[in-house]
Amino acid sequence: MELYFLRHGEADWPEWKKSDDERPLTKRGKREMRDVAKFLDRLKVRPNLIVTSPLPRAAQTAEIAADYLKAKLRKDELLAPGFGSSKLRTVLKRHRARVLMLVGHEPDFTQVISELTGASLKLSKAGVALVDLDPESEEGKLLWLFPPKFARKAAK
Repeated sequence: MELYFLRHGEADWPEWKKSDDERPLTKRGKREMRDVAKFLDRLKVRPNLIVTSPLPRAAQTAEIAADYLKAKLRKDELLAPGFGSSKLRTVLKRHRARVLMLVGHEPDFTQVISELTGASLKLSKAGVALVDLDPESEEGKLLWLFPPKFARKAAK
Protein backbone atom coordinates (compact mmCIF):
# COMPACT_ATOMS: atom_id res chain seq x y z
CA MET A 1 0.00 0.00 0.00
CA GLU A 2 1.03 3.61 -0.50
CA LEU A 3 1.23 5.42 2.82
CA TYR A 4 1.84 9.16 2.82
CA PHE A 5 2.93 10.99 5.96
CA LEU A 6 2.21 14.72 5.86
CA ARG A 7 3.40 16.83 8.78
CA HIS A 8 1.27 19.82 9.64
CA GLY A 9 2.35 23.26 8.45
CA GLU A 10 3.83 26.10 10.48
CA ALA A 11 1.90 26.86 13.67
CA ASP A 12 4.46 28.93 15.58
CA TRP A 13 2.79 31.63 17.62
CA PRO A 14 5.42 33.16 19.97
CA GLU A 15 2.78 34.98 22.03
CA TRP A 16 0.39 32.01 22.19
CA LYS A 17 -1.32 31.89 25.61
CA LYS A 18 -3.73 28.96 25.14
CA SER A 19 -2.96 25.24 25.19
CA ASP A 20 -0.32 24.10 22.69
CA ASP A 21 -2.92 21.63 21.36
CA GLU A 22 -5.09 24.54 20.17
CA ARG A 23 -2.51 26.26 17.94
CA PRO A 24 -3.77 26.82 14.38
CA LEU A 25 -1.68 27.25 11.25
CA THR A 26 -0.10 30.65 10.70
CA LYS A 27 -0.78 32.57 7.47
CA ARG A 28 2.61 31.37 6.24
CA GLY A 29 1.72 27.82 7.25
CA LYS A 30 -1.51 27.94 5.22
CA ARG A 31 0.28 29.39 2.17
CA GLU A 32 3.03 26.78 2.43
CA MET A 33 0.45 23.98 2.68
CA ARG A 34 -1.33 25.23 -0.44
CA ASP A 35 2.03 25.09 -2.28
CA VAL A 36 2.66 21.55 -1.01
CA ALA A 37 -0.88 20.44 -1.93
CA LYS A 38 -0.53 21.90 -5.45
CA PHE A 39 2.81 20.10 -5.80
CA LEU A 40 1.27 16.78 -4.68
CA ASP A 41 -1.59 17.30 -7.12
CA ARG A 42 0.92 17.80 -9.97
CA LEU A 43 2.62 14.55 -8.90
CA LYS A 44 -0.79 12.87 -9.27
CA VAL A 45 -0.93 11.90 -5.59
CA ARG A 46 -4.43 10.48 -5.17
CA PRO A 47 -5.11 9.18 -1.67
CA ASN A 48 -8.32 7.20 -1.25
CA LEU A 49 -8.54 8.81 2.18
CA ILE A 50 -6.78 11.41 4.32
CA VAL A 51 -6.81 10.75 8.07
CA THR A 52 -5.75 13.55 10.38
CA SER A 53 -4.96 14.31 13.96
CA PRO A 54 -7.83 16.30 15.48
CA LEU A 55 -5.54 19.16 16.58
CA PRO A 56 -6.34 22.38 14.67
CA ARG A 57 -2.95 22.74 12.95
CA ALA A 58 -3.14 19.19 11.57
CA ALA A 59 -6.85 19.37 10.71
CA GLN A 60 -6.30 22.63 8.78
CA THR A 61 -3.37 21.04 6.94
CA ALA A 62 -5.50 18.01 6.05
CA GLU A 63 -8.39 20.20 4.85
CA ILE A 64 -6.08 22.05 2.46
CA ALA A 65 -4.64 18.77 1.14
CA ALA A 66 -8.08 17.16 0.80
CA ASP A 67 -9.36 20.16 -1.15
CA TYR A 68 -6.51 20.08 -3.69
CA LEU A 69 -6.30 16.29 -3.93
CA LYS A 70 -10.08 15.74 -4.04
CA ALA A 71 -9.86 13.20 -1.22
CA LYS A 72 -12.19 12.17 1.59
CA LEU A 73 -11.13 13.34 5.04
CA ARG A 74 -11.54 11.81 8.50
CA LYS A 75 -10.21 12.75 11.93
CA ASP A 76 -8.75 10.13 14.24
CA GLU A 77 -7.61 10.87 17.78
CA LEU A 78 -4.88 8.21 17.47
CA LEU A 79 -2.93 10.63 15.22
CA ALA A 80 -2.68 13.22 18.01
CA PRO A 81 0.78 13.66 19.59
CA GLY A 82 1.93 10.33 21.00
CA PHE A 83 1.24 8.44 17.76
CA GLY A 84 3.43 5.38 17.28
CA SER A 85 3.70 2.02 15.52
CA SER A 86 1.05 0.29 17.64
CA LYS A 87 -1.41 3.11 16.95
CA LEU A 88 -0.53 2.92 13.25
CA ARG A 89 -1.72 -0.69 13.18
CA THR A 90 -5.09 0.39 14.59
CA VAL A 91 -5.37 3.33 12.18
CA LEU A 92 -4.67 1.05 9.20
CA LYS A 93 -7.38 -1.38 10.35
CA ARG A 94 -9.91 1.42 10.98
CA HIS A 95 -9.30 3.21 7.70
CA ARG A 96 -8.66 0.57 5.07
CA ALA A 97 -7.35 2.12 1.89
CA ARG A 98 -4.87 1.20 -0.82
CA VAL A 99 -3.54 4.77 -0.84
CA LEU A 100 -3.72 6.50 2.55
CA MET A 101 -2.42 9.87 3.72
CA LEU A 102 -1.86 10.53 7.41
CA VAL A 103 -1.55 14.07 8.76
CA GLY A 104 0.09 14.54 12.12
CA HIS A 105 3.02 15.59 14.23
CA GLU A 106 6.70 15.29 15.04
CA PRO A 107 8.63 13.57 16.42
CA ASP A 108 6.01 10.83 15.98
CA PHE A 109 6.07 10.62 12.18
CA THR A 110 9.87 10.49 11.92
CA GLN A 111 9.98 7.71 14.50
CA VAL A 112 7.25 5.65 12.80
CA ILE A 113 8.77 6.07 9.32
CA SER A 114 12.18 5.06 10.69
CA GLU A 115 10.71 1.96 12.35
CA LEU A 116 8.90 0.94 9.14
CA THR A 117 11.79 1.55 6.75
CA GLY A 118 15.04 1.70 8.70
CA ALA A 119 15.64 5.15 7.17
CA SER A 120 17.29 7.97 9.05
CA LEU A 121 15.32 11.15 8.39
CA LYS A 122 13.61 14.22 9.81
CA LEU A 123 10.21 15.27 8.51
CA SER A 124 10.07 19.06 8.36
CA LYS A 125 6.94 21.15 8.93
CA ALA A 126 4.74 20.74 5.84
CA GLY A 127 7.04 17.95 4.68
CA VAL A 128 5.70 14.79 3.10
CA ALA A 129 7.05 11.26 2.88
CA LEU A 130 5.83 8.30 0.83
CA VAL A 131 6.31 4.80 2.21
CA ASP A 132 5.55 1.66 0.21
CA LEU A 133 4.18 -0.47 3.06
CA ASP A 134 3.45 -4.16 3.29
CA PRO A 135 0.71 -4.09 5.96
CA GLU A 136 1.17 -7.78 6.76
CA SER A 137 4.89 -7.67 7.53
CA GLU A 138 4.76 -4.00 8.65
CA GLU A 139 7.88 -3.39 6.60
CA GLY A 140 8.21 -0.56 4.17
CA LYS A 141 10.46 1.26 1.77
CA LEU A 142 10.86 5.01 1.87
CA LEU A 143 10.18 6.00 -1.74
CA TRP A 144 10.55 9.75 -1.31
CA LEU A 145 10.69 12.60 1.18
CA PHE A 146 10.08 16.24 0.25
CA PRO A 147 10.51 19.34 2.39
CA PRO A 148 8.09 22.20 1.61
CA LYS A 149 10.83 24.29 0.00
CA PHE A 150 10.93 21.68 -2.79
CA ALA A 151 7.26 22.38 -3.52
CA ARG A 152 7.93 26.15 -3.54
CA LYS A 153 10.81 25.76 -6.01
CA ALA A 154 8.78 23.43 -8.22
CA ALA A 155 5.98 26.03 -8.35
CA LYS A 156 8.25 28.63 -9.94
